[in-house]
Amino acid sequence: MLTPVRAARCSLRYFRSTCNSATNPGNLNHLNTLNPSELRLLIREEDPRIRTTTGLAKGYQQANVVILPNHLANDFEAFCSKNPAPLPLLYRSQSGETSCVPLAEHADIRTDISQYCVYEEGCLVKTVSSLQSYSTQPRIASELQAAHNGPLSDMVCFYLGCSFGFEGRLKNAGVPVRNLEQGTNVSMYRTAVPCTPSGVFSCPLVVTMRPVPAGLLNAAVEVTHLNPLAHGAPVHIGDPALLGIHDLSKPDYGDPVDLQPGDVTVFWACGVTAIEAILDSKPTLAFSHSPGCMFLTDVPDSSSSSPIPPPSDRSIMDPSLELIPLCFLVSHNPLLYSLASQRAVAKIRHLERIIGEDPGERGIKALFVQDELLSSCLALSHAFSVAITTGFPANYEYSPPDETDGPPGAIAMATMLLSLGKQVTMVTDSRALDMNQAIIDEAVRTGVLKSAIPLVTFEDRGPDSALHFLCHHGDPSKPRYDHLVAIERSGRAEDGNYYNMRGVNVKYLVDPIDNLFIAAKDVPGITTTGIGDGGNELGMGKLKEKVKAQMPNGSLIACDVPADYAITAGVSNWGGYAVACGLYLLHTCPTHQRYLKKGLGLECTTQEQLQDWTANLPSVDKEESILSTLMSFGIRSGKTRHLAMEVDGLTFCPTHSDIITRLLEVTLYSNTPNP
Repeated sequence: MLTPVRAARCSLRYFRSTCNSATNPGNLNHLNTLNPSELRLLIREEDPRIRTTTGLAKGYQQANVVILPNHLANDFEAFCSKNPAPLPLLYRSQSGETSCVPLAEHADIRTDISQYCVYEEGCLVKTVSSLQSYSTQPRIASELQAAHNGPLSDMVCFYLGCSFGFEGRLKNAGVPVRNLEQGTNVSMYRTAVPCTPSGVFSCPLVVTMRPVPAGLLNAAVEVTHLNPLAHGAPVHIGDPALLGIHDLSKPDYGDPVDLQPGDVTVFWACGVTAIEAILDSKPTLAFSHSPGCMFLTDVPDSSSSSPIPPPSDRSIMDPSLELIPLCFLVSHNPLLYSLASQRAVAKIRHLERIIGEDPGERGIKALFVQDELLSSCLALSHAFSVAITTGFPANYEYSPPDETDGPPGAIAMATMLLSLGKQVTMVTDSRALDMNQAIIDEAVRTGVLKSAIPLVTFEDRGPDSALHFLCHHGDPSKPRYDHLVAIERSGRAEDGNYYNMRGVNVKYLVDPIDNLFIAAKDVPGITTTGIGDGGNELGMGKLKEKVKAQMPNGSLIACDVPADYAITAGVSNWGGYAVACGLYLLHTCPTHQRYLKKGLGLECTTQEQLQDWTANLPSVDKEESILSTLMSFGIRSGKTRHLAMEVDGLTFCPTHSDIITRLLEVTLYSNTPNP
């Protein structure tokens, strides 16, 4: 009976008989037909055709390999645990063990990689095709008590997952793998993103880059998400500079790969991060695979056992499918996409449908655009510093002229952003500065707002005023804020005036905060959101043509200043509540959190964090409290001008309280239909 090794050798003899020479291009195609065991034998014999393992052993896991002294092994295993995306640990050997039976029978780590790197004191000193000269010990763990000879006897081998394992699956899904098409190694880059340190190990994240056509991003994300042992889903999609990569033509490891028209740069965490860890920790002696020259295992890739059902066949009750990511464009300048799970996306879309209801019959449904809420929440989730503005002097005949729609939604967003660790600034009209400061202080005192936030005004003192407000020293490369939000904020019309829904010009009561949104368009890294319920609010310029055609007085009142995202709601406050709930859903979404953190330092959300986020969601009690506070300052309902517990002519109970209750039910409890 043939042993696996003898069977592999018989297969290899037949394979060689069909190949005329090592220079025959067809030989590489023949290599693609061999299984991992057969390929390891060729590598062991130093076959010159195998320079890189990309494209080989399709359907099987490949492994990065690091060999370290015994005294560093526990620290490195902990380092892998804290950085699971770049360092998915497949197997840790015993000290001196050169086999790895759980991954590949009859393998020998000293000979079964085509090229090894040798490091001394953290410096790469040479590459070799075999490590046999560093050990004469037996290969298997059961013989470890035998006489040891050589440094490998006191070292531990770590096998880490590799993205080469999912390239075949990408091709099967119709996603082109450009490095395979171009016959090159994959591009690998050292980033400016630090891994989570452990013991002596601390280093920057290394990523691979594969160009993917924009229309196939969801396919690429889904396929790789289902293979977590091969680094899983991407950790960044978009502008390389956001990772600290400034020249794609000069990879730190591997080869440059050319982009084709319509391609987007997609980055996966990479096991070469382990090599950076060696360079940083400077062990006396260490070994690794040479980047691109992987160890071929006999383990099928974890995503190849069953087909992925089409979206129409997926149940929201299937937990594994609920976490499958969907990809969304967040920003054009710089280019940035984000990921969120199907479950989170479905829930946020449900929130969007709720706030789109129109009990006041204002015709707002005509302005609805799907996923503006989702896109805004994703952009805010990526933000660090957010400026929020509100204030619409709808009641121009009264003092104060402001209305009850806007401030509650602004405070609801602010308190959730603060809870998530964002910096928040409120921007107001100079005429309302003292009143709004008092409202903020009262909101903090009553627990509606998590903590005090800066309140500032903007004055137009010249052509560069907006740029200096938005950016340190007026330098577009140093923005103070990365997201601006306007909620129920008077918006400048085409003729330069500001109109309420009745067509009355209230420009004399409004500071030119619109200029900030206009200037932000030319500042890379600042995105904007407008929330409105009539089309005359700041940011609704994105929907200007719809407003003109569909809303009463639309051709006069339509805001001319667009935001990147225009959230429409039956009442603008509801849009603010939905943003707060959407941010909560994203920060409790493992798929989105992994993407935000680049797969590094992943820890479960603590109970304390979850309790804090939940406590800072909008609630019926808090929103009733802030509405009562506004009444105490003489602020009235915008539609009826009543000084009462109502917003836009709708009483707080039952209309607004019911909307808040339903938003919370979706956010905290309910299952939701497919996205």
